[in-house]
Amino acid sequence: MASDFSYAASENIAVETKSSRKVEKGLKRILVIAGIIILAELIWLFGVSPFIPFSTIEVHGFEGFERNEILNTAGIDDTSSFISTNILEVKEKLLAHLQVESAMVIKRFPDKLSIFLFPREAAAVTLTSIGSKQVPIYVDRHGVFYKYANTGFHDEKIPIISGFENPQLNMRLPAALVPLVESLSEIAKSSPELLATISEIRIERKPWEGFDLVLFPVHSSIKVRIENNLSEDVLKYILLMLSVFESSSSKPDEIDFRSGMGSYRIKEQSL
Repeated sequence: MASDFSYAASENIAVETKSSRKVEKGLKRILVIAGIIILAELIWLFGVSPFIPFSTIEVHGFEGFERNEILNTAGIDDTSSFISTNILEVKEKLLAHLQVESAMVIKRFPDKLSIFLFPREAAAVTLTSIGSKQVPIYVDRHGVFYKYANTGFHDEKIPIISGFENPQLNMRLPAALVPLVESLSEIAKSSPELLATISEIRIERKPWEGFDLVLFPVHSSIKVRIENNLSEDVLKYILLMLSVFESSSSKPDEIDFRSGMGSYRIKEQSL
């Protein structure tokens, strides 16, 4: 009886061992297959996907510089991929476009590209000569002449500046005048109604160095001369002074604010 029990027990052990080996082999096969799948995915993800063309190209441009032109300028085509695209070079090409003020180019691994463009905004407009015609040309807050306007068009929110000698596209204002267009841009954002009270700003070079600004108000015939330091506070003070003179019977031709206090001379009436 003891021998029969021992034989049966050894048979059970052999069956269990055989069964566990099958399970172990099955697990090994599953692990091997899983490893192959993971390896194939990694090879695809890191070895193949970055080399295939972008599946998604997101472009945020602006009026006058649309998607197809943006991609052509950037050098992006149907063969461009994550690996082949240098975002610094793409950004440099886009910034070379005169109407682009700033750009962002973002690659998302493994096959996505995003382009965000921000246009120059007009701080002022002036006139230039093209052949025999006078054409409006915009200047931005950095002092760059970047776009022609339609002839005869004038946005009252954008002041006219004059005193330049035939500016052309991609020319820049003298460094001393850049603070002026920066100030105009800031005033346009914070108090556009204040800026709209000035129809023209004439720039006059001083005999030795620097510039004066001559302001032509919309609702007054009195010109105002200031240093090259236009600001919202200066403009408010000027308008206050003009309102006083407009109610007076004797009006000066020009008020000089260059000293910080308005000085003027009343023109004598002819008999």
